[in-house]
Amino acid sequence: MIIQLNGKEYQVPPEVKTIEQLVKQLQIKQRVFVIEHNRMILQKEDYPHTSLSHGDVVEIVHFVGGG
Repeated sequence: MIIQLNGKEYQVPPEVKTIEQLVKQLQIKQRVFVIEHNRMILQKEDYPHTSLSHGDVVEIVHFVGGG
């Protein structure tokens, strides 16, 4: 399936079915990030239950500290 990930087309491997699996597959190392799925901000506890479908729009936002 193909989704929009951070504004770009992304081919999701067939074994990736949920947001939680996508996060693991992308090997996100940052501890603090937010995921928006089809214009809805997700709570971390919803990642395992949120299914991906062809054409979904996913934005992953990382927070950077500084001053």
